[in-house]
Amino acid sequence: MLYSARNLKKTYNGRTVLDIPELSIEKEKIYALLGPNGSGKTTLLHILSFILTPSTGALFYNDKPVQFLEKALQLLRKEVVLVDQHPILFSTSVHKNVEFGLKMRDIAKKDRRRITEESLDLVGMRDFEWAAAAHLSGGETQRVAIARALACRPKVILFDEPTASVDVENQIAIENIIQSIHRERKISVIVCTHNMLQASKLAEETLFLFEGRPTSSIYENIFGGKVIMKGGRSYCAIDDKFLIPVKTDQTGFIKISIHPKSIKFASSPKNDASSVFYDGRISQLSEEKGWIRILVNIGIPLSVFMKKKEFDLFGTGIGQNVTVKCSDYGVEIIGSETMPG
Repeated sequence: MLYSARNLKKTYNGRTVLDIPELSIEKEKIYALLGPNGSGKTTLLHILSFILTPSTGALFYNDKPVQFLEKALQLLRKEVVLVDQHPILFSTSVHKNVEFGLKMRDIAKKDRRRITEESLDLVGMRDFEWAAAAHLSGGETQRVAIARALACRPKVILFDEPTASVDVENQIAIENIIQSIHRERKISVIVCTHNMLQASKLAEETLFLFEGRPTSSIYENIFGGKVIMKGGRSYCAIDDKFLIPVKTDQTGFIKISIHPKSIKFASSPKNDASSVFYDGRISQLSEEKGWIRILVNIGIPLSVFMKKKEFDLFGTGIGQNVTVKCSDYGVEIIGSETMPG
């Protein structure tokens, strides 16, 4: 087993941000780590990359207990590398950035040159080898950071939202790089992402966190809003523009999750008092074992999950307009919100 953990907790000022009774991660697989903001994903990545020490509990790496002592951690950090969402490069050339870790490991100069070039080739950045790192775009910077990680010949690479701040072209390139290094180098990979489509494309296994704890499934379409009454029914008003029906006696601000399988396409709005209808446009599609995951932009992004046969009946695709129907049976209240402002 690559990683295993028991009763792993991390607390800050008395507040528990991570509470994992049990965790198992196998070698040479790609895992996706999913969950809403504040669910503890980055904290877990920092513990798995031996940057952060857990408050309590036991962590095992390659079936051996991790001793959170600096000398032991330095050895482990040579095998496990974290690529941050916003990597920082030195104000030198791309070559020197990728070479830096090799110099720190006392690799011979001729070998450093070869490894640096190979790593840049893997991420499609060889043409930028002698360019100033400070002048790179966000996507190019991310790819150089991956090359820098690869140059160290790690056994595990952890990615924290690797495509959250890059354009579509670099997003596709980075996803292909992750698949390529896993396939060709047998590197174990954990990708932290908010993007369910990306997770389904990349990952063999999926880990879900919610409020710091593992869960068997992830809440999706999470929004905060105020409960209002209209026509004798309760709604969650999101951004004062969208009314989502909810079954609740609560008042004030709440946090809701709309199950993606409960959202349906409609040919046209119908007389259905228990539902709301919104027009939107399809921005992403992916197939998952006979199901289609659709991202629809109605002014807010909605993730929709439907059977392929059902989706095919509508004959629609990316960029096309659709009408979506939301019913209260698919809406779950998952918490209270602090009043804005």
